[in-house]
Amino acid sequence: MVSVLIVYYTKSGNTREMANMLAGALRGEKIDVEVRDALETSPDYLLDYDGIILGSPTYYGGMAAEMKDLIDRSVKYHGELSGKLGGAFTSSAYIGGGNETTLLSILKAMLIHGMVVVGVHNADHFGPVSIGAPDERAEKQCRIYARKFADTLKILKGFDIVD
Repeated sequence: MVSVLIVYYTKSGNTREMANMLAGALRGEKIDVEVRDALETSPDYLLDYDGIILGSPTYYGGMAAEMKDLIDRSVKYHGELSGKLGGAFTSSAYIGGGNETTLLSILKAMLIHGMVVVGVHNADHFGPVSIGAPDERAEKQCRIYARKFADTLKILKGFDIVD
């Protein structure tokens, strides 16, 4: 079985709720998932999983300092995350609140680590976004993203995808 680590930072609870939505959808795809708060996660956790999804609220068009700190501390494992599958999600207060730049800031760090990242052509392209508290739209985006993430991860790990 393949495994995914979802790490989030939240103040309001919105990003945690999205992390749990993603985890539930991934479990439905027969993926082993662990969900962790960024404040309780050290970079060595990143080594033990086939896929890593990071979630942060959008602050001034970028990720929260707490998530950036985890990524900065992961530099000691530079090169050891290469080939792992990566993804991102965010929550913000506004539709034009910097969601895509936040997602790209997370994905950029993953690419520097040599990770493979997942995009979606028929939904939130760079990763799921919630405006305010996650609603039905955000939950649907999480399900679509989780399915694409799971399928890609299974392919990378040499598993057949069964519909």
